[in-house]
Amino acid sequence: MDEVRPTSGPAASALASLFPPGLQAIYGECRRLYPDQANPLQVTAIVKYWLGGPDPLDYISMYRNMGCAAQDVQEHWHYISFGLSDLYGDNRVHEFTGQEGPSGFGFELTFRLKREVGETAPPTWPAELMQGLARYVFQSENTFCSGDHISWHSPLDNSESRIQHMLLTEDPRMTPVHTPFGLVNFLQIVGVCTEELQAAQQWNGQGMLELLRGVHVAGGPWLITDMRRGETIFDIDPHLQPERVDQGIETEGSNLSGVSAKCVWDDLSRPPEDEEDSRSICIGSQPRRLSEKDTEQIREALRKGLEFNTKAALPPINSQRQGHDRPQSRKDSLESESSAAIVPHELVRTRQLESVHLKFNQESGTLLPLCLRGRLLHGRHFTYKSINGDTAITFVSTGVEGAFATEEHPYAAHGPWLQVHTPWLLVHTQTVSSAYLLHVLTACSYVTISPQILLTEEFVEQMLGDLSELNTREETKLPKEYSWPEKKLKISVLPDSVFDSPLQ
Repeated sequence: MDEVRPTSGPAASALASLFPPGLQAIYGECRRLYPDQANPLQVTAIVKYWLGGPDPLDYISMYRNMGCAAQDVQEHWHYISFGLSDLYGDNRVHEFTGQEGPSGFGFELTFRLKREVGETAPPTWPAELMQGLARYVFQSENTFCSGDHISWHSPLDNSESRIQHMLLTEDPRMTPVHTPFGLVNFLQIVGVCTEELQAAQQWNGQGMLELLRGVHVAGGPWLITDMRRGETIFDIDPHLQPERVDQGIETEGSNLSGVSAKCVWDDLSRPPEDEEDSRSICIGSQPRRLSEKDTEQIREALRKGLEFNTKAALPPINSQRQGHDRPQSRKDSLESESSAAIVPHELVRTRQLESVHLKFNQESGTLLPLCLRGRLLHGRHFTYKSINGDTAITFVSTGVEGAFATEEHPYAAHGPWLQVHTPWLLVHTQTVSSAYLLHVLTACSYVTISPQILLTEEFVEQMLGDLSELNTREETKLPKEYSWPEKKLKISVLPDSVFDSPLQ
């Protein structure tokens, strides 16, 4: 349980020298912004995370910001976290790696909430929201970047608000802090509506943030969240969707390289009773253990083929799926907790497939047009990482190093890692990135689309037309099946209940 208390008093300056250096460095930046608020309200974890408590953030300070009339910035509450960076430098929470790199995870979270008329104290619900995001970071060891989006699927304040998702950006007023334990950046949470999140997914987060800055009621220059906002920026200015978002997707593509999803794939090249079929792997067959030498050889091959040259994508976060177990150590981008020894039993053998069947739930299916239009047509990749098991489906463009699907064999599986290549990409290619999904030694399946499968640009347009109903915001009657027999490709969009069942 958290308590709200003042952070300092007359004795604070006398005790300043006793404060941990990382904590003191962030306090210094806060004092620079708020010299007249030496005693802000603060939410603090009664039992610290490093003592077994449930909340990773030691403190969240809450300041009253009077805004800036000259910049059309309204009055608001400013929340600042303490704990994602290394506050102590003694390895109680974060491993100290030196002053030149990031401190802890390298950032703290901030949030700017519009102050309502007559409000004399800041609401405390943003503190729990920030704790939830911090739990995700500590448990997954995925860091946030400016431009990332977070699918929350619930009003941020548990009200009836339309603000149900988040984007992340650099805090407009806070500057990075160099501490004795490394660099700390400040990433600001920005609350958005579902339609705005979808635009960020289909285009890119930075572009969407720039649009929000231009609309006063949607955030303005400092991107202040108003939980009572009832209109999206597309309601306020209908021209933004076709003239900025749609045009941006066509010319720039999408920056979203992957999502957590409910998905599975079947190999239609062999009967389902085959004990080595990929389906049996995906529903829980026991993996065998490889030797340490074999594991390292596989990991090295994957490093060469999946080396990333863009930032990691953020998997959507479900606010209902956050426990309190803390990982033992920071994970390497190519490893998971079980990657040291356990891998699926066919991972070291490549086989070619003649036909594949991809299955998605509705939320994942709605991103298929984005995958085709916003990613693959721009020479990029897109990955669905299953939340229900060790399965992933990746679409990649021609030219990805390390791919084992060839022109002669467009569908191939290296063990349960499936690849399918696409020949119709006329622009530069890009190697697979998405560090969050590269827990590769436990990821069961990947998909890519191949040049010899006759997926011409005209056929891609046909696929986009066939899948266009998935791109609507209305509920689609399920199941939906799409089949291209001449390409030996089948896609099904199924109810969530299918993926919640142990037999998919």
